[in-house]
Amino acid sequence: MLWNYDAPAGTEIHTVQMIGKEHVLFIQNGDPAMLKVVNITTGETRKEFPLPVRNPKSVHGQFRHARLTAAGTLLVAHMDAGKVCEYNADGREIWSFPADGAWGVEPLKNGNALITDKRGTREVTKRGDTVWAYAKAELPDYKLTNLQLAWRLPNGNTLINNWFNQWNSKLDPANVPVQALELTPDKKVVWALRSWTEPNLGPATTIQILDEPDAPENVSFGDIK
Repeated sequence: MLWNYDAPAGTEIHTVQMIGKEHVLFIQNGDPAMLKVVNITTGETRKEFPLPVRNPKSVHGQFRHARLTAAGTLLVAHMDAGKVCEYNADGREIWSFPADGAWGVEPLKNGNALITDKRGTREVTKRGDTVWAYAKAELPDYKLTNLQLAWRLPNGNTLINNWFNQWNSKLDPANVPVQALELTPDKKVVWALRSWTEPNLGPATTIQILDEPDAPENVSFGDIK
């Protein structure tokens, strides 16, 4: 183990990203919710500021996903506040977009944001225009329950993962939900994953694309690189 951080009692951590080889950025759900950047070599907290939430006491539902952009800012999915916000390294909000139950947000190379919320997945510009959108109801042949994260692939397709609560819901063997699917820009399904027997891959919360040439740690947050 190179480094670890134990979330204090009453807090939760659901999103984290490396910055270079020495720093980790994460959001700590809690009262207050905090963004932190820690040097994993020295243990020093390099940056820390609170993030606004709708309900400080409902810790679990505050945040799930955040990602750094090429401009050195941070896109944050405010799940309980129903929006996605962009913050600079001083903690100032510089952009926001409404998104009901926003689970995930991914910065795109063209400067847009790929947002996944209760409605589906949307690509939006900084002007607030939606240039691509997909809703669960558009694919009735694929059982989708809770879309969570999405990625734009180098070929222009979009990879979306889907979570099914198998602890509080009963899995129907005759109509199992999709765990992940790839869509073309005109929303044709390239492939869909349904693996609930052997191997049972369980509900899909996130995916890592192994052949993506860009290293996710090659980012910055203000002067931290």
